[in-house]
Amino acid sequence: MLKAVRNQSSVVVCSTCRHSPEAREDEQGLRGGARLSQALRDMQASEPHYAGIAVQDMPCLFACAAHCTVMVRAPGKIGYVLGKFAPDESSARAILDYSLKHAESEEGQVRYADWPEGVKGHFLVRVPPEGFVAT
Repeated sequence: MLKAVRNQSSVVVCSTCRHSPEAREDEQGLRGGARLSQALRDMQASEPHYAGIAVQDMPCLFACAAHCTVMVRAPGKIGYVLGKFAPDESSARAILDYSLKHAESEEGQVRYADWPEGVKGHFLVRVPPEGFVAT
């Protein structure tokens, strides 16, 4: 079932993602996706410059081989699925920093030199915006 959300720059978090390759849940019984989502929201609450990026939860992005998966997207821009994050503050900051650069870009392409170190090696898929393909 689909739920309408505001069409804006956002990070869609797989709320049911594994905690790590070895464990579905952490020692408190929480999934990694739920922890990562909370870390993103906590980061937004403490640093207002992230407020323009929506954090949206979705159960299962079907990227189960890559724990703690997110999709960075914005209207009319190439989107990216990233995974294999630790569900912590450092990952949340890197994801939100990249999302800001993505939001500022014309078509969703951010120069590699401008990528935060914490997202390098985490890209899984790029998704063209509806009605377009990249050239």
